[in-house]
Amino acid sequence: MNIEEIRKAIHQHIEAKGLRKTIQRDAIIRAAFSTKEHFTAEGLLEMARKIEPTVSRATVYRTLPLLVEAGTLREMDFGKDYKFYDPNFNERPTHAHLICQDCNKIFEFEDAHMDILENCISHRLGFTPMTKTLRIEGRCNTMAKDGKCDGRGELALGTR
Repeated sequence: MNIEEIRKAIHQHIEAKGLRKTIQRDAIIRAAFSTKEHFTAEGLLEMARKIEPTVSRATVYRTLPLLVEAGTLREMDFGKDYKFYDPNFNERPTHAHLICQDCNKIFEFEDAHMDILENCISHRLGFTPMTKTLRIEGRCNTMAKDGKCDGRGELALGTR
């Protein structure tokens, strides 16, 4: 799905719920899908305010569930006090995540063997998966090698 298809799907969903299209919501949509990085609600607020300074925190928190309900954004819980949002799952629905527990970096990865293994296990156990999520948490090699991680304690997100 390209950005115009995403915007169309979101606007249809918003209209179906009897809500208005607003400049602020449009700035949030543009911000959310102008990045390949994972983000938090607070990160999205910062990005959206660069597009439209009048975007409020409340509007971001009310709009995020609409984007998830519309099927354009995936909400992810990585065991933090906040949720992460993944704008890439439409383009790469089978990607998985590797999360550094020291610096909070999130790396996306894909491997055809994982999909085959997941399907084989599901079939063998007589299970039809509706969604699949793989999350691996650990420590990055920087911590093991240097004894410290530059991003420790910060919300440093990235993809590989």
